[in-house]
Amino acid sequence: MYGFIVTFINLLFQALLFAILGRVLISWIDPMGNMRVTQILREITEPILAPIRSVLPSMGMIDLSPLVAMLLIQLLHNLILGAI
Repeated sequence: MYGFIVTFINLLFQALLFAILGRVLISWIDPMGNMRVTQILREITEPILAPIRSVLPSMGMIDLSPLVAMLLIQLLHNLILGAI
């Protein structure tokens, strides 16, 4: 049972990290968000990025919320696995 939980947590956090990275990369290709892949990635990542974006100061055209989110996800991942 322990191995299943650890594997599940690893996969969940990796999927979140890849979704955020995918959103960043696809935003260069489809900045208007017309592609279905862009819409799916936005639906997955926006609940994570929106609260961070509201706290971070505006930096013009640069959005640092994905970077902060990825660092926080890594930190949370390490804390959870350390507690198990």
